[in-house]
Amino acid sequence: MAIGAPKVTPTLKNFLATYLPASKSSKKQKFALGISDAKLGPELFSDTGITAVHNDTTMEMIRGIRMHYAKLLQNLTDAEVTKAQLGLGHSFSRTRCATDVNRQDKPITQTIALIEQMDKDINTFAMRLKEWFAWHFPELTKIVNDNTIYARIVDLCDARRDNLTEDLKEEIEQIVLDEEKAAQIIDAVKISMGMDISDQDALQIKKWAERVTELMTFRETLSEFLKQRMSAVAPNLQALIGEIVGSKLIAHAGGLTNLSKYPASTIQILGAEKALFRALKTKGKTPKYGLLFNSTFIGRAGAANKGKISRYLANKCAIASRIDCFSEYPTAKIGESLRDQVEERLKFIASGTKPRKNKEAMEEVLQELKQEGLFYGDNAKKVEATAAGNDANEDETDEERVAKKSKKDKKEKKEKKSKKEDKEEKKSKKRKRSEVEDDSDDEDAQALKEAAKTKKKSKSK
Repeated sequence: MAIGAPKVTPTLKNFLATYLPASKSSKKQKFALGISDAKLGPELFSDTGITAVHNDTTMEMIRGIRMHYAKLLQNLTDAEVTKAQLGLGHSFSRTRCATDVNRQDKPITQTIALIEQMDKDINTFAMRLKEWFAWHFPELTKIVNDNTIYARIVDLCDARRDNLTEDLKEEIEQIVLDEEKAAQIIDAVKISMGMDISDQDALQIKKWAERVTELMTFRETLSEFLKQRMSAVAPNLQALIGEIVGSKLIAHAGGLTNLSKYPASTIQILGAEKALFRALKTKGKTPKYGLLFNSTFIGRAGAANKGKISRYLANKCAIASRIDCFSEYPTAKIGESLRDQVEERLKFIASGTKPRKNKEAMEEVLQELKQEGLFYGDNAKKVEATAAGNDANEDETDEERVAKKSKKDKKEKKEKKSKKEDKEEKKSKKRKRSEVEDDSDDEDAQALKEAAKTKKKSKSK
């Protein structure tokens, strides 16, 4: 724990107390404690009062001790040292995993990476399925454009176009969600120009269609899981730009804490690093957006206003990520108000209607949170203190209150008098100093005149 955090654990404190000589203060310390981690120094000083040293010589000494550890200690072999190092490495990694700040963000990063990979795979698999089944029923590719619907229809008919009859019309309508398309599919079977396939080919096509549909259903469950995780970890960011774009930003930044530390200008071009460095090398135009391009707000904006909306959206994303990261009980209400502000900004750019100010929008949300008991503001302690004082004042009598006021007035008068006296003393000191300096200047001038006269007399002689 002391290496990973770094923190001063009780075992480390006991070790230092037993093996180091006692000293009354850090100034009278007669030894130098070398450390390998500079961050451990302030913690050591605050807990034990020992000043530590971290420089090149200490690092060299620690390296030498680690190298020749088995020779410095008796009855210790190299094998035992390697075992101890292995155990230390395991315990260190275990504590790092247990105290990881981004442990809630790991499922989000893994899930969005898996969804992106599955989208690519499903597209390629569906394309193969269409090419394979088009030899038997080519008209279906023109009628049905969606990959999921296509795979489900192939699975329904057992990879045989002759099975798509009037008996399966209701099931086809449930898959296609359109009566006209279902009728077109049944009519296309009668005039199809596709070739016949064998039973083995039909069986393989059916198995492949089943596998594609399973992948699609699994992808839907993954998206639901991602939605739940984002609502628990970053609800404001999800309410602002959606779970897909928000999770991509978190994954690209390496966690919600890293994303919250980024400025809005960095969030704006996250995902467009290659284009940015290419523009810096060639002295061209820098990119206006990166992963934020997938947001619906930028798609709805005009071509001339995409940069403005992306900059405004990046500002709101920075606010939402910081609220999600550093608030104890985050809610999605602030993210919803930020989304409304972006909508108002789009209307302002399109039609000219003035949007609300950020201060007004935030005050409305904070009032709602205060009513629900989720926000108390920065003056919670002051409010509690004043409430306690009011309760105490109610029990007091009028005479006691008058006496307290008179005491306060006397204290204030004394303080004012003391301040005036201090000012007068300072002014008198300044005057005395100026007079002394003037006298010294006059004496120096007279001494210089006398010296000049003596020089003239000596020259005349």
